[in-house]
Amino acid sequence: MTIAGEAIVGSEQFGVINPATGEVFDYAPECSPAQLDVAMAAAEGAFESWRLDESVRRTALLSCSTVIKNAVDQLAPILTREQGKPLSRAVVELKGAAKWFDYTARLEIPREVALDNDHVHVEVRRRPYGVVAAITPWNYPVSLAVWKIAPALLAGNTVVLKPSPFTPLTTLKVGQLLQEVLPPGVLNIVSGGDDLGAWMTKHPSVRKISFTGSVATGKRVAAAAAPDLKRVTLELGGNDPAIVLPDVDPASVAKHVFWGALENCGQVCSAIKRVYVPMEKYEAFLEAIGDVASNVRIGDGFDDATQIGPVNNAPQFQRIIELVDDARRQGARIVVGGSRVGNRGYFYQPTVVGDISDGTRLVDEEQFGPVIPIVPYDSVENALERANATHFGLSGSVWSSDVKRATKVAEQLECGTAWVNQHLNVLPHAPFGGAKWSGIGVENGPWGLLGFTEIQTVNVAKG
Repeated sequence: MTIAGEAIVGSEQFGVINPATGEVFDYAPECSPAQLDVAMAAAEGAFESWRLDESVRRTALLSCSTVIKNAVDQLAPILTREQGKPLSRAVVELKGAAKWFDYTARLEIPREVALDNDHVHVEVRRRPYGVVAAITPWNYPVSLAVWKIAPALLAGNTVVLKPSPFTPLTTLKVGQLLQEVLPPGVLNIVSGGDDLGAWMTKHPSVRKISFTGSVATGKRVAAAAAPDLKRVTLELGGNDPAIVLPDVDPASVAKHVFWGALENCGQVCSAIKRVYVPMEKYEAFLEAIGDVASNVRIGDGFDDATQIGPVNNAPQFQRIIELVDDARRQGARIVVGGSRVGNRGYFYQPTVVGDISDGTRLVDEEQFGPVIPIVPYDSVENALERANATHFGLSGSVWSSDVKRATKVAEQLECGTAWVNQHLNVLPHAPFGGAKWSGIGVENGPWGLLGFTEIQTVNVAKG
């Protein structure tokens, strides 16, 4: 762990499993309540000087970008081993994290003049909160950590961050490396299980919580924040629909829809989770996307030929099995896949499920794995109604040869991001967040930066 700029070991450790083998390959420190108190005190102490000079913070973030760029070859194998994604995708994640640092460092923290006359000058400024507690998931452990670290630090806050216990190692290493360019206490990274997360969200030093994870855990985070009125940003789960319009040639979009669903083995909060296809194109679409799925290489992330790695952890692996088995019992058709691969690790076949509808768990719930339910519809209006008939509202997409028509349909999706003829094009320049149960607040761009600030109005009398 990194606490107050120092490498700290825990009195206890927990095993980290390689999902390609299902076996422990390394250990991470278990942060104690006393060590967490030290980390919070370090962050509080560092805040007083860190908040003062924006130019220093901006330069530090640019240096963070450089540090990660230079360490990609060192970090990528660790990330693949603990997360499971192909090594090439681990490299992409790490380079993306460096890009996010660089982009964020160049954002401006606004000062706005609300009124200026002969009597008063009224200026609206942005102040940092203080200590930010950041909690990150296991699907993109480094990039999603940087989504929080970079804007929080630029705004003048200090950070105590906890990665997922399924994927702590790369983030812990990043924390060590960044101490080369950050003052002690500005960024502290601790590791542990669910108890540690609960301690963090309730800790009196924390003024802002930024959490990415499940809806259920997000609700607990919000409840923990309420007694002390801590501010929260919650990026939660999704059940993102893709609507294929009747004018689409199934063969032309099947590959794009497939990878919009199964990037990172389907373990993306904003991935396509259900596809609505017009009845007249239904069988052709099932055949086209089934062909794509049948030709995808699944395997160990260190195999250069691998396109999809394993599911990250045993609980999620069992959930995938359970959801597909439930769909079978409900009469769904397994077009491709539908079973685990081998008896070692957490490999599951890329799976396309047809003859399925709303009311089935695989359609109604977030599967977060390599399974795509394809749902038929009779009218676009009906598809929209069903796409929106959920507590989730993270993202969605519409596919059509008529961009104007697709855009009009996309604008009716009840979600934070609506894509047209694409999916998962997440950029540092645009806000990312969810509607309904998919979150509170946004990340990325100037909008995400402002989420780590509070407004102060300075009203100065003249004369």
